[in-house]
Amino acid sequence: MAPNLRPLAAGNLIAQLQLAGRRTYATSRPSLIANRARWTPRPTQHQIALRQSIRRQSTEAPKPKKRFRFFRWTWRLTYISAIAGAAYISYGIWDMRNPEEQPQPDPSKKTLVVLGTGWGAVSLLKKLDCENYNVIVVSPRNYFLFTPLLPSCTVGTIEHRSIMEPIRNFLRHKKAAVKYYEAEATKIDYEKRVVYINDESPIKGDASATEVPFDMLVIGVGAENATFGIPGVREHGLFLKEVGDAQRIRNRIMDCCETATFKGQSPDEMKRLLHMVVVGGGPTGVEFAGELQDFFNSDLKKWLPEIKETFHVTLVEALPNVLPMFSKQLIEYTEKTFKEETITIRTKTMVKNVTDRYIEAESTGPDGKKILEKIPYGLLVWATGNALRPIVKDFMDQIPAQKDSRRGLAVNEYLVVKGCDNVWAVGDCAVANYAPTAQVAAQEGAWLARMFNQMARTHQIEGELAVLSEKQEKAPSKEARDAVFAEIKDLQKRLRRVKQIGPFEYTHNGSLAYIGSEKAVADISWLSGNIASGGTLTYFFWRSAYISMCFSTRNRILVCIDWVKSKIFGRDVSRV
Repeated sequence: MAPNLRPLAAGNLIAQLQLAGRRTYATSRPSLIANRARWTPRPTQHQIALRQSIRRQSTEAPKPKKRFRFFRWTWRLTYISAIAGAAYISYGIWDMRNPEEQPQPDPSKKTLVVLGTGWGAVSLLKKLDCENYNVIVVSPRNYFLFTPLLPSCTVGTIEHRSIMEPIRNFLRHKKAAVKYYEAEATKIDYEKRVVYINDESPIKGDASATEVPFDMLVIGVGAENATFGIPGVREHGLFLKEVGDAQRIRNRIMDCCETATFKGQSPDEMKRLLHMVVVGGGPTGVEFAGELQDFFNSDLKKWLPEIKETFHVTLVEALPNVLPMFSKQLIEYTEKTFKEETITIRTKTMVKNVTDRYIEAESTGPDGKKILEKIPYGLLVWATGNALRPIVKDFMDQIPAQKDSRRGLAVNEYLVVKGCDNVWAVGDCAVANYAPTAQVAAQEGAWLARMFNQMARTHQIEGELAVLSEKQEKAPSKEARDAVFAEIKDLQKRLRRVKQIGPFEYTHNGSLAYIGSEKAVADISWLSGNIASGGTLTYFFWRSAYISMCFSTRNRILVCIDWVKSKIFGRDVSRV
């Protein structure tokens, strides 16, 4: 038992010694504190403040550096801007979907009839104060089409409804009601001041033809595709001006590809079917050729590997080079890019005849001699030239001052049709010494709207002046007459300012064209000169510019969704 008791006794002894030590320390601690206080110097105010600062710094979180604070505020501004942008877009969509009530036309006001829903007519209607006139719109197309992106619709990069804006959508948001008739204007009777219209839709009611009287008329019906009298173009070629044209081209592309892979198809026939010919070296033809080659490189050769070595695109142009409105360096860049994409460019080549299987073209050889050759094709897209519509030609025959005009309605510097006093023309149907482009038509329509608005204000001020003149004559005293005279002077100043409108002047903002392989060319007017650019960065600028030019927020969102969709999932190769 002794070995077991020793550790216990030793432990008790240690515990007793520790307890005695604690008691000794407790009894001596006050004296130690007193001695320390007696010999230790008291801290100064500076030392106290320094200790407090150190304590605060040890307890508070460290402040971020300036660069981190900058990034933090940048992030906050970014998500605040995103929230504000989403709220703005949401309000715009809500406002678009919920139009307000519109006052009905006033019979005492003049009737303004607008023919067409193209670039010129729609730009006019957007800027026009419709409460000043009884506005009537006549067009067989009840939508506005953003034509610069039409080549993208032919291969499925963009769906056609994404670049269409129903005409009633924005007419319903005007301050006064605007009448719209979906009809074809067949004749203008200038003597009677009447436009004859026909309902060309498949569904007809009891009234399918009628007349619309006008006090003022704006002609913006555009132009037809010109074939230059070449036989077979209209029968066998496809144009690229309307939505229906884009749909037909899209179906024809897939028909050619599927037929080429049909069992037992000969190599020569396969080569013919997969030869896509584009006639016209302007922006439309160049953009379509680039889009078509992109469609093949990104999608067709993946899903139809049999056509990989046979598919080919050829661009035919009668002039010495493509894109004649661009600078020389951009023309060379475009031709170089097309060569890299294996797109053949045939310049100085004129089409003489078109059959269902080949075109006859006359080209100039290296020795200067003319060579007539046959070029087989599966798809022929005709993207060149404008011609008069029948209604424009008929109206020109009624006006003696138009007898020497050939390309369209001759207009003066105020876009008034020569030989008329209350008829204006905008867009491709008018000859105003400018190129027939969408940019010109849009500026013409916007300028004409400003002029009509000023005309209405002029008429209003003149009416107020007539009333004040009578009031001045009947004024009972000199003071009253002086007061009225002061109002008359003020109105006359306003009238002079309103009448100060100069003639139409076109401002060229630049030219853009997509050339395939996610590259584009741009010739932009900047200050007193031009900026010529080409490449991938220009391609992103081309996209952003076209997005900003789209008619509405709805169009912008839909086009962006289509671009993302085609990038992720590819273009649709099914035939409708």
